[in-house]
Amino acid sequence: MADYKKLYFFLFNRISDMIEELQKIQQQAEERYLLSEEETEEK
Repeated sequence: MADYKKLYFFLFNRISDMIEELQKIQQQAEERYLLSEEETEEK
């Protein structure tokens, strides 16, 4: 019989890691956007 507790924790941890990675990517995209806005204002 499958160990559902282990499978659940595996899924939970992997999904949590992915959410964290997506948040980092979003933050980087927002920072790039702000930098591009600053460069546009300087010109």
